[in-house]
Amino acid sequence: MTTAVQPPAIVVSDMDGTLATVETWRGILDWIRVNHSSPAARRFVAIRLPRVFLARAGVIDREAFRGRWMEDLAALLAGVSAEGIAAMAEWVVEHHLWPARRQAAIDAVRAAASEARAVDPGARLVLATAAYQPIGEAFARRIGADGALGTPLEIRHGTATGAVLAPTQSGEQKAAAVRAAAGGAEVVAAFGDTAADIPLLAMARRAVAVAPDAVLRREALRQGWQILDV
Repeated sequence: MTTAVQPPAIVVSDMDGTLATVETWRGILDWIRVNHSSPAARRFVAIRLPRVFLARAGVIDREAFRGRWMEDLAALLAGVSAEGIAAMAEWVVEHHLWPARRQAAIDAVRAAASEARAVDPGARLVLATAAYQPIGEAFARRIGADGALGTPLEIRHGTATGAVLAPTQSGEQKAAAVRAAAGGAEVVAAFGDTAADIPLLAMARRAVAVAPDAVLRREALRQGWQILDV
């Protein structure tokens, strides 16, 4: 009789707002303005300001707005080579995300991974982010994570098409991606910072709300989740 092998456990963390205090899109836009400028890039934010205010006021769904924003931003990367996309990802981490990192949160995530590996040497540390996959992977390397689940950019014949291959990894989509990657393994710890991360945190044995927004803070208090104010 063959005994089923249990897949390795997972520790998972969101990135923007959780491990860094800034939003990835700003770094991407800075890179585009210098390296791949266009009239559309120069007016990208200005023409979207009315929707920004509506999203902040709750008039339109914030997560749907964020997803559309990331899809629109991807269009500005059309024509950039795969090598250029990789360079962009490293630049965004080096010059935008890493200087704004939440070191205490990174330390907590690393500690959770170490604790998981003490029990299960194969346990994985994974980032789950709405950011583009190459940026998630670049940040994952910085903190010693095993990989990232991000929003994939479409690359054809070695060049970005300006499209994404799947919906932005946020909210329920992010939780579904983690569930698929876990393959039935236990999510031993999860870290997030906004209400959009509630489905992700709810999957974990130990949920940690990092500098949470008001909605997540209320849910964390209700559920008895850990709150890390950093």
